[in-house]
Amino acid sequence: MNNHRPKNLDLATIRMPITAITSILHRITGVALAFAAILIVWYFLALATGPEYFETASAVLTSWFGILVFTLSTVALWLHFANGVRHLVWDTGSHLGQKASNRSAMIGLAFMVVMTIITLWIAIGG
Repeated sequence: MNNHRPKNLDLATIRMPITAITSILHRITGVALAFAAILIVWYFLALATGPEYFETASAVLTSWFGILVFTLSTVALWLHFANGVRHLVWDTGSHLGQKASNRSAMIGLAFMVVMTIITLWIAIGG
């Protein structure tokens, strides 16, 4: 019996397929977007509360930390969107083979990169 299954299930030594990586990233980006939504609500509440509180929120969100969070939220948004569309296509029973799944994962990652660059370019004022 020729068994090629790994004997050690250490994640550092196992090479995960791209579909598994994008599946894990889909879950992580979903949670990250929930935290980003909390920041957006905080920003709007600060806007409604008054100028002093809004200045504090604005200072935090326009600092290096806020810009980092915005950038990572943009990456999470587009990756989650691309993987969501991928899952919708799978729900139709289409593109379920290994080659098609790998191709759609790579297309989703490329889409995320392109859309993140476009979004950040527009946000900067390009």
